[in-house]
Formats: sequence, C-alpha cells, structure tokens
Amino acid sequence: MKNSSEPRERRSQRDYSLPFKLAVVGEVGRGELSYKQAQRRYGIQGRSTVLTWCRRYATHFVTFQAAGPTS
Repeated sequence: MKNSSEPRERRSQRDYSLPFKLAVVGEVGRGELSYKQAQRRYGIQGRSTVLTWCRRYATHFVTFQAAGPTS
C-alpha cells in the first residue's frame, strides 16, 4: 500500500482520432466486441468513453454502412 505522503501518479487524458473512434464504434455496433472488451483491447481508460462514442457516432456509422462501397 502506498504511503499517503507519496504523490499519486496522474492519469493522462488521451485524444483519439475520429477514424479510431469510428472503427471502435463499428466493432461494437457489429457485435464483434462489447464496450468493456473494446476498452480493454485498445487501452481506453474511461469507463463510459466507448459508450459515449457509440451514442455520439452511431449515426455516422449507420450512414457509412448504408452508403456501401464507393467503387
């Protein structure tokens, strides 16, 4: 156990790119990973970060999926 007089290690906030977020949302949306599995696999610290991304970007993912291949 750490002594209370020792400074605590600070957690750093990470910025994730939009393509990364959409890739994670896509995997969760397709059922390949759960929120917690995605969090562990990609080292995402926040408990609700992936859930927030899914709520925010799910419409983008559905739009991209509906558009299909561009070729």
